[in-house]
Amino acid sequence: MVPRIVVDTSVFTAALIGTAGPNREILRRCLKGQYQSLLGNALFSEYEAVSARPHILDKCPVSADDIQILLEAFCSVSEWISIYYLWRPNLADEADNHLLELAAAGNAQWIVTNNVRDFRQAELNFPGIQILTPEQILEVR
Repeated sequence: MVPRIVVDTSVFTAALIGTAGPNREILRRCLKGQYQSLLGNALFSEYEAVSARPHILDKCPVSADDIQILLEAFCSVSEWISIYYLWRPNLADEADNHLLELAAAGNAQWIVTNNVRDFRQAELNFPGIQILTPEQILEVR
């Protein structure tokens, strides 16, 4: 069974900026079908907004057009999840709640993020969802 994952914007952005490493490997594995990435409205909008920021574009080794192509490719292999129930407020950083909601609605095993600490103080626990860094996920599978 292919693991179902939610890829945080921090991982997507780091994959754009870096030419190698665990963040990029996570995206590669999603594109190859080794992980089933999940997307929803909020996460897709966040990907679009952050990847178009001038300071991100300045750091990317590829053009804005190439970033758009990658985003479209990533979306094409991702499963779109509709969220019908919000779990707010749950996390200290309100902006991260949509990731947990997406993971719960899509029955994800993992949320992959570079900001694990942001999920530690959750008011609600979802035992079936692990919050892991890209390095940790690559060690698991």
